[in-house]
Amino acid sequence: MKIEQIYTGCLAQGAYYIVSENEAAIIDPLRETKPYIDRLEKDGVKLKYIFETHFHADFVSGHVDLSNKTGAPIVYGPTAKPEFDAIIAEDNQIFEIGKIKIKVLHTPGHTMESSTYLLIDENGKETAIFSGDTLFLGDVGRPDLAQKAANMTQEELAGILYESLQNKIMPLSDEITVYPAHGAGSACGKNMQKETVDTLGNQKKTNYALNQPNKESFVKEVLDGLSAPPQYFGMNVAMNKGGYESFENVMKKGKNPISVEDFENVAEQSGALILDTRNAAEFHKGFIPNSINIGLKGDFAPWVGAMIVDVQQPILLVCDEGTEEEAITRLSRVGFDNIVGFLNGGFESWQNSGKEIDTINRISAEEFAQKFNENSKVIDVRKESEYQAEHVNEAFQRPLSDINEWANSLNNDEHFFIHCAGGYRSMIAASILNSRGIRNFSEVEGGFNKIKETSVSKSNFVCQSKTH
Repeated sequence: MKIEQIYTGCLAQGAYYIVSENEAAIIDPLRETKPYIDRLEKDGVKLKYIFETHFHADFVSGHVDLSNKTGAPIVYGPTAKPEFDAIIAEDNQIFEIGKIKIKVLHTPGHTMESSTYLLIDENGKETAIFSGDTLFLGDVGRPDLAQKAANMTQEELAGILYESLQNKIMPLSDEITVYPAHGAGSACGKNMQKETVDTLGNQKKTNYALNQPNKESFVKEVLDGLSAPPQYFGMNVAMNKGGYESFENVMKKGKNPISVEDFENVAEQSGALILDTRNAAEFHKGFIPNSINIGLKGDFAPWVGAMIVDVQQPILLVCDEGTEEEAITRLSRVGFDNIVGFLNGGFESWQNSGKEIDTINRISAEEFAQKFNENSKVIDVRKESEYQAEHVNEAFQRPLSDINEWANSLNNDEHFFIHCAGGYRSMIAASILNSRGIRNFSEVEGGFNKIKETSVSKSNFVCQSKTH
């Protein structure tokens, strides 16, 4: 028996590849199927089942494409109603793969169809659980995403999740390995550990959600501090439930090189958003006017999903040459399939053509320290938890994820500084503000991490554990 966790850091997502004898199973695959097909061919095994723990909200699964290519059926837990052929398993139903077995444990609460898959090895020993979004390491799945579909309140769903954990997960052996669908950084939970594999026994000791004295306390603690889910989540659920265009077609359409001469016309005619995926250090020095910067070398896909409201939005890409395919792949993982094409030759070709460019005023942390005074306006776009731990004295906490709510309140006649932790998020914010005509600001290179290193930081402007 072989179990391989295929972890994708950008999405903090774990898919699983399991082999026994000459058969295999895959749990919660990502959108692109080639990595799985390659593994199957290398191992000389047949894919017998594709298990889905639930209808995912934060990414588009590769289940439909993978099933079409291999003939393997898709398996969901009880109550699932996909709009394509699938096996809807019963609670405690057994599936055999080679000499091992997968037992379906219906564990509703995150969503009503959510199921945990219990692996029973060749010797009949319960060895591991693939817990989807029911149980994370350090946390449990948020119960506020499926309210509309389930026609329930988040409190009711949290109560159902409590019962699932108590009745289906907690009675299992402490020796069982927990393989969750997500790790730290995912928006599907709030308190996940950085590790991606653990024993159930350790989770029983360390996971706050498994250590609540009663259901009432569990509901209160699990719901406390949940931020609003990204807007693309609902659209990804719809794609996972209803099916989608094949990844190969999405890639073929997106890998469309567009000349500098045609780029502006295509943007105007298609209504496309110009998405510049270069890193912030390059972007700020020059970019196509009205471009939005979300760097490929970062949490690219989740931030695209958080910042761009509609997955159907036409997108034109500006990429470092040779990274176009990666950008299209990562966009497709979160359902952004409407890629019109990319600028042939990248930004350099635009610049060399003599066309208009724009810039962002980026300053160093030392320059910020020199200019900062009691009258300075500072906008911190980090998360609330980061801000509360430590922040610039009197800074306004304005999370990047809420930029559409606070951007219009800015006074363009009043200069302000803007920063995040390291410069990735603040450049996203800067590009969005700039595209809306808000330009009277300075973005701080290196963000708060560099601000803390300045010679005058502690004595003059860094304030710890102060809310604002």
